[in-house]
Amino acid sequence: MNLYLMPLKRMVSMLLLLPAAFITVDAQHKLLTGKITDTDTKEAVIGASVKVKNSATGTVSDAQGIFKLEVPGDVVLEITSLGYKAQEVKAIPGEWLQISMSAINKALSEVVVVGYGTAKRSDITGSVASVPKDRLSQLPVGNVMSAIQGAVAGINISTSTNVPGKSPGVLVRGVNTINGQTDPLIVIDGIPFENGSLSDIAPSDIASVDILKDVSAVAIYGTRGANGVILITTKRGKTGKAAITFNTYAGYEDFAHKLKPMGPDEYVQKYADYKEQAGVDNNFKVPNLYEQQNYATGTTTNWLDKISQEGFIQDHTLSISGGNQDVKYYVSGDYFSQKGVIKGYQNKRASIRSNIDATLTDYLSAGVNLYLTANNSDGGRANLKQASEVSPYGRFTNPDGTYAIFPMEGEQAIQSPMLSTLNIRNERRQNIISNVYVELKPFKGLKYRVNAAYTYTPTQFQNYEGRLAGNTVGGTANVANSDRKKWIVENILTYQKDWTQSHLDVTGLYSAQEDKYFSSSTTASGFINDVLGFDNLQGASTVSGSSEAIKTNMVSQMLRVNYTYNSKYLFTATARRDGYSPFGASTNKYGLFPSVALGWNISNEPFMQNLKFINNLKLRGSYGISGNQSAVIPTSTISTFKTTSIPLNGKPATGVIADLLGNQDLKWESTYGGNIGIDFSLFDNRVGGTIETYNTRTKDLVLYRALPTVTGYTEVVSNIGKVANRGLEITLRTQNITNAAFKWETNLNFSTNRNKIVDLYGDKKDDRGNRLFIGQPVNVIYDYVLQGIWQEGEDPSSQDPGATPGDLKFADLDGNKTISSDGKDQRVIGQTIPKWTGGITNTFHYRNFTLNIFIQTAQGITTNNNAIDFKDFGGRQNLPSGLGYWTAANKSNVRPKLTYVNYRHYGYAEDASYTRIKDVTLSYLFPKNLVERWHLGGLSAYVSGRNLATFTSWFGWDPEAGYGASGDTQDNYPLVRTFIIGANITLR
Repeated sequence: MNLYLMPLKRMVSMLLLLPAAFITVDAQHKLLTGKITDTDTKEAVIGASVKVKNSATGTVSDAQGIFKLEVPGDVVLEITSLGYKAQEVKAIPGEWLQISMSAINKALSEVVVVGYGTAKRSDITGSVASVPKDRLSQLPVGNVMSAIQGAVAGINISTSTNVPGKSPGVLVRGVNTINGQTDPLIVIDGIPFENGSLSDIAPSDIASVDILKDVSAVAIYGTRGANGVILITTKRGKTGKAAITFNTYAGYEDFAHKLKPMGPDEYVQKYADYKEQAGVDNNFKVPNLYEQQNYATGTTTNWLDKISQEGFIQDHTLSISGGNQDVKYYVSGDYFSQKGVIKGYQNKRASIRSNIDATLTDYLSAGVNLYLTANNSDGGRANLKQASEVSPYGRFTNPDGTYAIFPMEGEQAIQSPMLSTLNIRNERRQNIISNVYVELKPFKGLKYRVNAAYTYTPTQFQNYEGRLAGNTVGGTANVANSDRKKWIVENILTYQKDWTQSHLDVTGLYSAQEDKYFSSSTTASGFINDVLGFDNLQGASTVSGSSEAIKTNMVSQMLRVNYTYNSKYLFTATARRDGYSPFGASTNKYGLFPSVALGWNISNEPFMQNLKFINNLKLRGSYGISGNQSAVIPTSTISTFKTTSIPLNGKPATGVIADLLGNQDLKWESTYGGNIGIDFSLFDNRVGGTIETYNTRTKDLVLYRALPTVTGYTEVVSNIGKVANRGLEITLRTQNITNAAFKWETNLNFSTNRNKIVDLYGDKKDDRGNRLFIGQPVNVIYDYVLQGIWQEGEDPSSQDPGATPGDLKFADLDGNKTISSDGKDQRVIGQTIPKWTGGITNTFHYRNFTLNIFIQTAQGITTNNNAIDFKDFGGRQNLPSGLGYWTAANKSNVRPKLTYVNYRHYGYAEDASYTRIKDVTLSYLFPKNLVERWHLGGLSAYVSGRNLATFTSWFGWDPEAGYGASGDTQDNYPLVRTFIIGANITLR
């Protein structure tokens, strides 16, 4: 504890010893105060110059847009800020000035969150992207990341599962690790949101999302910054009368695309072809008992229809915000509900948020943020994979009304897809977040702030599978609970100074945090009846359990210096030092992460003034080091053992054997990277954008190396590998048409990333067993090269001896006249992460109507297609309609015969690239006179559609959504198309 408190004690002592002379006011002058805001957004204008006309006296506005200036009497103030129209204001000391500035270039004047502070876009030196505001509202999503997908260059958001309540995966500028986590660090209102789910955060509470992408920008977060940082700012109260706002939408969901299984006629023909290929001689039209009975009566079942339902999605948010100069507040309550398109799938979220800011004195302010959310995904779920495999002649229910456990009696590999709907299943998660701050301003320019936050996240999962659901061991119950408790305290000292044409901003940080995690799970089976379930585990004949507890600590220091000269030359230097308890005992447990960045506002140079078509031109360059601690788990640095069962005196006994050899030198992974960017605005700000290129290299990758058995251990964890990323990002904004009645705007983004493994174990050799190859991306498809299908009359003896007509034909890459599994006939076919992504948004404004159309694309993706793999069950299960298969008559050169045995485990890799009309929204803003007549403060209504159309060569459910080879109900869920209608209502 002394380690945490010593620097804080010194800091407080220094503040208490500051001379009182610093805060005295010259008796000959009077104090003039005010606030500067943006005319359109009402947000604070940071760093605006406030100067007494015809005088050297002046100051700048702070992070809240507030300025204080000592003047001799009534004066005229000259207010200027880059990106805003300059203006003059008459001022009288003692009166509060509320000044609004109109933006010339909104992109330049935009306030951006940069970590432990904010800055104007024009002063940014690193790569910081801001999510367009229109992506944060009027879209039917429960997770803000789903709304951002495809809208920001360099951010790859993939929806591998569309299960209600689940979060998409996020990659910022490629993969920097092999065994560590790849998700970026999430920071909400300045507090790291680690190990949480953004599905817990109501999108309607979010005011802005800023993303730190380059190494110099993320270095400020040290060992947690290598994967990028997403900074989320929630809404806060503003000065003025209380505003009551109700945002609501509701609509229905359906399959965006269906991979329909074979119908009755196709299925009967398939069985006839199978019998011919397999040499089966019988007179049955379908293979199994129940199928034969239903075929005789003409009874069929559409299994997709049986497991499907019309989905429904809704969200309702009520918020109250307002305040005065002393206290501002924002309070909201949100309810979100999504009923899935497959029976049993659902998610409900209820949340309450309270953000309060109070100005206690001229030099002291405080605030508190409270957030409580509860997620519920209860319910047994139908199985999409099984519904795709069951025969259309399979039995749906038994005569007693219960589900037939094996619809194709005689075939016990495929169960009814409805069985799991009978499970008693609870899946719940709560998240309680509280943070408070106190801010002290002892004298002009100096600010000390302390943030303290506590997070508690409990989860519960219970499931019981009974006899009617096909359980053959007397019922099985699973109970798993976990909770995570985390606290963090941050001490932030900021000093700002302006003189002549210079601006200096220095930020220092000392923080400490602790994270405790505990989980336990119990499995029980063999109940005397299905009534007991998971509420009476002691009633089972067999019970087993496990538990885990992890505690980690972190101590951090940071210093950042920003210097600006004449709004032209920008300099940023940062150094972050992190100490993390899981690092090896032989290391100093501390990592240092420095960075430096330079910026040049070229358009502010005198020689650019004659180039009228250039409104803004800035060159940026940066270099830095960031880290990733996620691959270092607390047990990586110590030798561990595992249990085993051995015979002893004729009876089984439990013993322990060596497992992982500890490495006390284990530390973080380090990413070194540079970034060069150009920001531009042309033709009276009609065209603007950013072009960036980056190059990073990550070393000291945490990898598991196999050890010789003579050591007694199986493997050891070491810092040994290297990966690299380089890429190009382009963002373009255009105002195509602008007039009084009609306006057309376009936002376009493009990004490409090239990822490769530089080294693995220090010997420049591939690790074929783990599909890791030098010079190739981290995530690849490595397989045989398919040339087609062996046809009758072809001789496979010189290429693949033993192959028969209808088998897959693979290339003999090494020319040894056989297809081997030793790697000589396999190669990297493609990568699972897109080679490039893009998005284009067209927004049309006509009077009070706004139409927004967003199209997203991801190209260069290769993925194994489990949906078209027979898994050697071609003659026993149903297949997708239109998939096809080889017969002697059709001579297909694409699909194998029904009896083909895939003993080489070929993955059927396909191009999974796609282009999607992601969403279309039409909104209407009701006229002010009409709104006032209804005694409202504001009213808008909208309709929106999401996932409207997908263009792809992929054969399957969806190229982006994962479709597992097993019957796991967590992953096998389709992409859904959503249509909603909504309204935003403000009371006055």
